[in-house]
Amino acid sequence: MPKALSAHRLTEEAVRSLAERWYAALDRHDGLEEVKKFVVDDGLEMRFPEGTFRGHSGIAQWYKAVSHRFFDEEHTVTGVRADIDGAEARVHISVNWQARVWNPPAARSEWLGFDADQTWVVVAGAGGTDPLIKTYICNALEPMPGSAPL
Repeated sequence: MPKALSAHRLTEEAVRSLAERWYAALDRHDGLEEVKKFVVDDGLEMRFPEGTFRGHSGIAQWYKAVSHRFFDEEHTVTGVRADIDGAEARVHISVNWQARVWNPPAARSEWLGFDADQTWVVVAGAGGTDPLIKTYICNALEPMPGSAPL
């Protein structure tokens, strides 16, 4: 875990660490309570192609759906660029996501591979703790050659 943020200021290193720890938690399918530790308590907004989810009830709905649908997930952060303004940052994230999905009654699972372009708004945690995701926007998902469709 990164050191506490002094004077409620974000750093590029802390933002990058947040992204890597977030995706590692998703890959492991950590419990919902662990995943919620990466996001703000109030004012969370997550926008995906399948819908917009707000607050902790929204993340619970989204996480249940994705953690029950996708398996053998692997997220690889390929780029993080943060525009930091004190205790808030607008972050552009590039991530390669690969997973498997089973669509009943298919005899076999299918491979999914996508390059995702995302924009996050990240804020310093209370008391200068690790940064938290406030806004999470999936701008685009570009399928890799041979990927099954979502």
